[in-house]
Amino acid sequence: MADCPRRGDCHGRFECRLPSAVALRYARLSVHPTGRRALVSLAHRPEHLIGGGVRLDSRGDRNWRVLPRAHPYARRDRSDSYRVRHRAPLLDRRLLPGLGEVIRQPDRDAREWDSRNSESGRHPVRSPRDDSPSVRFVSVKAPAGPLRPEDIAASASSPLVPAASPLRRMSGTSFIMNAHVGRTMADDWHALRAEAVLQRLDSSPLGLTSREASQRLSRFGPNELVQTARVSPLRILLSQFVDVLVIVLIIAAVISATLGLLQGETADLYDAVLIIVIVIMNAILGFVQEYRAERSLEALKSLAAPKAHVLREGGVVAVPSRDLVPGEVVVLAAGDRVPADARLLEVASLRVNEASLTGESLPVSKAVEPQPRESFLGDRKNMVFMGTTVDGGRGKAVLVETGMSTQLGKIAGLVQQETKEETPLQKQLDRLGRQIGVAVLFAAGLIFVIGVLRDPGHVELLFLTAVGLSVAAIPEGLPAIVTISLALGLQRMIRRGALIRKLPAVEALGAASVICSDKTGTLTKGEMNVRVLVVGAREYEAVGEGFDPSGLVRTDGRVVSLEGDPGLQRLLECGALCNDAVLKREGPRWVVEGDPTEGALLVAARRGGMDPEAVRAKWPRVAEIAFTSERKKMSTLHAQLSGPELREILALSEAERLRRLAGVLAVLHVKGAPERILAACSHHVVDGERKPLSEYDRKQYLFRNQELATRALRVIGFAIREFQGEVPSLTEETLEVDLTFLGLAGMMDAPRSDAIDAIRRCKKAGIRVVMITGDHKLTAMAVAREMGILEEGYRALSGEELEKLSDAELVREVERIRVYARVAPEHKMRIVDAWKKAGHIVAMTGDGVNDAPALKRSHLGVAMGITGTDVAKESADMVLTDDNFASIVAAVEEGRGIYENIRKFVAFLLSANAGEVLIMFIATLAIADPDFLPFFAPVQLLWINLVTDGLPALALGVDPYPTDIMNRPPRNPKEGVLSRDILFLIVVVSAILTVGTLGVFFLELTEGADATRARTVAFTTIVFFELFLVFAMRSPRQTIWQIGLFTNPKLILAVLASMALQVAVIYTPFLHAVFETEPLTLLDWLETVLISFTAFAFVEVLKVVRHRMKAPAS
Repeated sequence: MADCPRRGDCHGRFECRLPSAVALRYARLSVHPTGRRALVSLAHRPEHLIGGGVRLDSRGDRNWRVLPRAHPYARRDRSDSYRVRHRAPLLDRRLLPGLGEVIRQPDRDAREWDSRNSESGRHPVRSPRDDSPSVRFVSVKAPAGPLRPEDIAASASSPLVPAASPLRRMSGTSFIMNAHVGRTMADDWHALRAEAVLQRLDSSPLGLTSREASQRLSRFGPNELVQTARVSPLRILLSQFVDVLVIVLIIAAVISATLGLLQGETADLYDAVLIIVIVIMNAILGFVQEYRAERSLEALKSLAAPKAHVLREGGVVAVPSRDLVPGEVVVLAAGDRVPADARLLEVASLRVNEASLTGESLPVSKAVEPQPRESFLGDRKNMVFMGTTVDGGRGKAVLVETGMSTQLGKIAGLVQQETKEETPLQKQLDRLGRQIGVAVLFAAGLIFVIGVLRDPGHVELLFLTAVGLSVAAIPEGLPAIVTISLALGLQRMIRRGALIRKLPAVEALGAASVICSDKTGTLTKGEMNVRVLVVGAREYEAVGEGFDPSGLVRTDGRVVSLEGDPGLQRLLECGALCNDAVLKREGPRWVVEGDPTEGALLVAARRGGMDPEAVRAKWPRVAEIAFTSERKKMSTLHAQLSGPELREILALSEAERLRRLAGVLAVLHVKGAPERILAACSHHVVDGERKPLSEYDRKQYLFRNQELATRALRVIGFAIREFQGEVPSLTEETLEVDLTFLGLAGMMDAPRSDAIDAIRRCKKAGIRVVMITGDHKLTAMAVAREMGILEEGYRALSGEELEKLSDAELVREVERIRVYARVAPEHKMRIVDAWKKAGHIVAMTGDGVNDAPALKRSHLGVAMGITGTDVAKESADMVLTDDNFASIVAAVEEGRGIYENIRKFVAFLLSANAGEVLIMFIATLAIADPDFLPFFAPVQLLWINLVTDGLPALALGVDPYPTDIMNRPPRNPKEGVLSRDILFLIVVVSAILTVGTLGVFFLELTEGADATRARTVAFTTIVFFELFLVFAMRSPRQTIWQIGLFTNPKLILAVLASMALQVAVIYTPFLHAVFETEPLTLLDWLETVLISFTAFAFVEVLKVVRHRMKAPAS
């Protein structure tokens, strides 16, 4: 583009270089006159630009405006076309869905790209990690002269910019909506002066008129985040039927029902009904648990403020935040929630809590001066962002981005793009289901083919036998038992402080090998604590946790007394008086209203034995000089006045107020950056006495300040000045001079004591703990060392250092990095991806909006229930109800135990089913008489699989966890549910079941029993085989005597209940026809029990033998 010398048509040669000729195959360029600016329109087939590395920038003339040109059929009179006033339509609304995506690129190192110099260098496309996402615009030069068709053709035909690697993208709709006349969406608002920002937005310090705001609202749309649709109850219910095993069961039910209807056999209908009932029960159980979790989060609302105070027509009016538009001037005060991203115009001691967005644990003091263009989000002190809260002070700001264009909106967009991976158990059970399905088809087909070849006259009977074999092979109770076990585990986790939103997440924690944890509020309490106090040459230690004032202050191993330590008393008084915070109790918790740093000073005063409220009542405040980021200190003037005197003086003007204080003892209390405080001091307190401050003393205090800072402590200096006569005017130059230095206070957001213990447990369990925080690197490293996260040989990286690593380099280095500081949302996603590529199962914790994309990207997202934001909770699989890292470790223990028990009952059920299949297969081949086929009726097999096996399997699901479960390394996620030991047990058990059951069947036949009696004995024998074997399946290595027979009383009850049900089937007359059984004699029972017990005894002896064989080898 170029400036036009006069108003009128302005034409120019197209000199923007795009990625390839293909990308501009159908490109057209026109330049519209707009005074001394040109407007470029580009109509294209959008799919040609996607992923091509187009450089979009707005550097240079900040008033350039770029918009796609309208399709030819767009008409000037169409209401659904986007247009510039007095110009032809620029874009037909109907084309928006097809516009594709426009690449977002960082603004650094941007420059215009001239086609005439294209051979001299490559287009400056940087890595997508270079900056937070933002939209840039094509820089185009338009030298005077008509635009010739051959110029366009030449520009389109030469591929000057090679296609780049895939970059971040933004929807075409968002681009068009945001890239309008006054709005360039450049990510550099913080680098511009306030006047330039207002000019770019076509606004003023007085804001917009109502008419302008209304016009912009129709242009830009409402200031709200586009929410993904909430998961409906129907969708939750339907999701319960997508499991592979469930699908196999449904198919089996359909086949059984079809056979029953065609042949008029009620037994087949019973089979179908039983299968469908178990499938529905399984679905209901899963639905209830997941729906409850969703309902528990239903009350959470958006972070956006409901109303905002804006300047309109010279006054301040309250406007719904969704109606705000770029260019509005908002007024901010303490307690307000920032409604959209804004550039500050004026500040008065403005402090904003940005922890939810940046991870910074302390409120950020704001300023209005331009900041460096490459500033990290948390360092843009002249900006405020949607969803953050004003902690104190006042300010005025102009909105620069709204809705999905805000930093919060970008994060919401990242969250919505993420999809959850299946947990390891889901993958393994799906694989197992497919394997069982293939095995069922193969075995049933084989038995049918062999039978037909041997006896073609009984095709129908052979088909029924094949169906029976299919029923025998499918562990019908497995999906329901897995669901119930997970649901029971979920209830136990809730009692231990963890709310699971998705049932599979219960087990996923057990596989976690890496926990990436946020620092503030998770590893630490998010509550500042004074750790060190320095008065003169003496250092004091403040002991306590969080904002709870219980604790003490000690030095040299003794608890201090303020009466015997006047220097410490003066320092604590100064910290309590030069302070706007309030410490109060809310139920069992102590909370601070105001700045956490000031709250920590109140807590320290109480731990030292001082009552801050009593001190404030004795020394009421009469004047103050507020803290600013330029001054880096705050001063308050106090005098001993009665209540009526104080009210009288406060009613006066500032100058008159200070004159009235003449003759009254007044004390100025000052706190702030130590170097600023010391620069204004002439004396200091040593052993309770005021002494001159030498240059040597000053350097000593500064050295102590640096020494405390290297320990990641936030250091504050304190000073006072007493006035007995006239008080000078309330200015920094007259009041804050000739001060007496009292000392230093070092504070930090202290680690949770139980989190330190939890990290030790993680190390024993082979789980790596990684700290990810928005805090400064030095602070993060100190906390990580104290907690045992950052040990010798491991590294810490800042976000800036992380950007310099490629993805491949990060994957190679990731296992040596334990701390990440000053990171952005994209960095967290890269960290999670690197661990996943390294083959680990990653759990990610977080509480802020900035954590949400990584929570969704990880295998298991864990959000904080108390301090966590709505966005974080909605993105997580698990929510900690107590915000405690220790609860994650407890949940890991539960997850490991649940998986251990799932393996037990899967092994139990599969060994039983394998025995049943072998019995059916061998019997079909060995028995020629069709009266004895099928060997077991399908309804008998269902009874075994669902009832007599189901109850013991459920009891195995709540078997006590092994005592060493948290001393084992994390399991390999690629390892199947069935280990070698378990597979060996399945082979042995199925062989014993087959031999024993077929043996007792043929024994009955040799004794003259009919088919029904022999089948009844075999039916009862296999049931008792499995009921005895369940005790042996409690461990593949330990015997029942090592585990303890009565350590799981639920299992004993389940076995007794199953035995009782089997007896009922045999002796209840109306069930004889259903199950094809008849009563057994006492001799039959003795035979059944003795043969069944041999399997249990054999397996237990085998465990002992194998253990002794392995002992010499080890």
